Amino acid sequence: MRAAVQHEIGQDKLEVLDDVEAVGFGPGKVRIRVRATGLCHSDLSAMNGVLPQPAPFVPGHEGAGEITEVGEGVTHVKPGDRVVICWLPACGVCPACKRGQTELCLAGFMNAGTPNFKRPGGDVFGFAGTGTFAEEVVVAAGCAVPIPDDVPFDIAALIGCGVTTGLGAALNTADVEAGSSVAVIGCGGVGISAIQGARLKGAAEIVAVDPVASRREAALRFGATKAVSPDELADAKQSVTAGEGFDYVFEVVGKSATARTAYDHTRRGGTLVVVGAGAMDDFLQLNMFELFFDEKRILPSMYGGGDVLRSYERTIALWRAGRIDLEGLITHRVPLAEINEALDQMRSGTALRTCIEI
Repeated sequence: MRAAVQHEIGQDKLEVLDDVEAVGFGPGKVRIRVRATGLCHSDLSAMNGVLPQPAPFVPGHEGAGEITEVGEGVTHVKPGDRVVICWLPACGVCPACKRGQTELCLAGFMNAGTPNFKRPGGDVFGFAGTGTFAEEVVVAAGCAVPIPDDVPFDIAALIGCGVTTGLGAALNTADVEAGSSVAVIGCGGVGISAIQGARLKGAAEIVAVDPVASRREAALRFGATKAVSPDELADAKQSVTAGEGFDYVFEVVGKSATARTAYDHTRRGGTLVVVGAGAMDDFLQLNMFELFFDEKRILPSMYGGGDVLRSYERTIALWRAGRIDLEGLITHRVPLAEINEALDQMRSGTALRTCIEI
């Protein structure tokens, strides 16, 4: 089968090969024919080494498709079922799951250390234990979440990561208060989803911050009340909050510099939500006095900060009701053979989400 492979960490191009085989099928596993997958910035971060990932590997973790085969003991799906691929399935029995913090379950991360594919030259891993830049994947049954027949594959793919992450940051982690002021730094697919979440919660002012003009324009369409470049953020803080700072600031870039900016533009007693996934050697510096004196809450948001399965259901309900726009997030579409074009679109900031049609 065909899959896009990165041979070494640091390479900026993927090679689409037709000699890749999905492996590991057996009890408790499912085989999925991937129909659509989104390109998430985390895929780029894995490619360039910001996020740890063994190589060679198949990137991609935001996908949807059809079940083609189920292993012994799998009862919640059957061949022909449409599913979204969950890259962080909950085991249900670990301490985090028992506390209701299923997004902190480590079972899915354990899968990342086991090869998902092989080629004549040896084993190939799947990013985040999945690897959706492939025609087919074999994953643990918990990674396959059934979706209704009326949800298109491209929409379902977005729900698999970016939309769930951004919406959840606003709805679950921050629990944005109606009438509040919000700033979102980084307005790709995840940031736009955070903007939609803040709008759903009734935020009065939502300032979108991004260096790319087309993303700022898109943010206004999705619910932002103002869109500025990073060097205009201080003026926006002054005009929107009279210099006090925003009630909520979402950092959706994954860098300490933007997290520091976000902290500085959060009001005293306000909330900084860290959504972007950054590098292990990129440290955010805060002095102990400001940490105490400002009483700002710093809330990391992992995969939307809530029960993933419930979040999927909620997102589908909101989409069906017309309360959120998911179709508009897909600004580009490319076949798997042109995956490197999608990477260029992500790096340049011209795409909110590129759908890779497989």
